[in-house]
Amino acid sequence: MKKKTIVTFVFLFALALGLNFYSRFKNFRASSGPLGDGSIDETQVLGSYHGEEVEVSEQALAVNDETQVLGEIAGEKWIEVDLSEQKIRAWQGDSLFLESLVSTGMPWWPTPTGEFRIWIKLRSTKMEGGSGAYYYNLPNVPFTMFFENSEIPGWRGFGLHGTYWHNDFGIRKSHGCVNLPTPIAEKLFYWVGPNLGERTWSVRSSESNIGTRIVIHE
Repeated sequence: MKKKTIVTFVFLFALALGLNFYSRFKNFRASSGPLGDGSIDETQVLGSYHGEEVEVSEQALAVNDETQVLGEIAGEKWIEVDLSEQKIRAWQGDSLFLESLVSTGMPWWPTPTGEFRIWIKLRSTKMEGGSGAYYYNLPNVPFTMFFENSEIPGWRGFGLHGTYWHNDFGIRKSHGCVNLPTPIAEKLFYWVGPNLGERTWSVRSSESNIGTRIVIHE
């Protein structure tokens, strides 16, 4: 009887821990804070990531006159993120536009799987989140493309974006976003929809300017 009681207690304790973990992380936010207007804040050149000070790269702060790339190849533009391979592929129809290693979410902050659409693009934005040893505060995150679907709303802060605080692409390292090498993020930013107007820092998707489809899978 005593052994059975101990087993029951251990089971209930483990169940309570599991439910607590699920309630805390089922709706975790990959990033938070005001999105801003997409403009670069040249006064913010230092950030912090997991207890270390990081410097915003020159590429993240660079201002250029890049405009939206209009596709000449027939077929829908769409993005594939392969979590098992830690790779991103951008397609137009059956033609591969680019491929690169990425860093997606760590096991306790997983990148969601499914089909999504980009709902807003920002040339630059601040991202903040995590806590304790995993706290981060990153100004001027470059070439950010936030995505959503009916189950993962935009306010949860999942996106594709450039990365200046690490170069460990090919391993899971993020808080849920898809970390890209900044040159790759820049190419995607001006390739995907919604289309960005001339000399503008940001754009939201609309019925007449739809965000590119993203498929994320294991």
